Parts: sequence; C-alpha cells; structure tokens
Amino acid sequence: MLDHGRHVVCARVTQQFLEFSRSRGNDLMTPAPWASFPGLKDGDKWCLCASRWREAAEAGVAPPLYLKSTHKKALEYVTMEQLKSHALDLEEAATA
Repeated sequence: MLDHGRHVVCARVTQQFLEFSRSRGNDLMTPAPWASFPGLKDGDKWCLCASRWREAAEAGVAPPLYLKSTHKKALEYVTMEQLKSHALDLEEAATA
C-alpha cells in the first residue's frame, strides 16, 4: 500500500520513532523495492507525514527535525512552537 500522506516534516528518524510508526501500521524499517523504498534506520534523514509526526509528538516520541527543510504546510498540522522545540537547526533557521 502506498502512503499518500503529506510528507512535509524533514526529520532525522530515531529507532524509537521507527518502532512507534511500525506499531501504528507503517513499517518504515523494512525495504519495499517495488516502491523504490530502501527502508530506514536510526539517524536517516526522511520527510515524514505531518500527521504521523504530530501523533508521535503527542506520544512523546517525535524525532528531531530540520526546520529549514520542513515545508510550511506542516503548520496545517502542528504549531511552529512544536516544530521549533524539535529543531536540530533552530539557530540556522532563525538567520535564514
């Protein structure tokens, strides 16, 4: 099944997030060659669905993100404060 979510949150995934996502029915760790998907591991950079990132944030397992690479459409799902609190590049994003 293809994922049709809004992939607008650029994150550095963590093992905790990957396991959380799998528990919710979206296994991001297993490669899916038919979809050109390599499978993710802890530390990989990937654009996540904003709704899944929000769900993970609510559960306390949201991965850190790259604010400068996260699309403004993410704000339809989460607040800027939520994004900033998980940003790896907050200082860099503030000067852009």
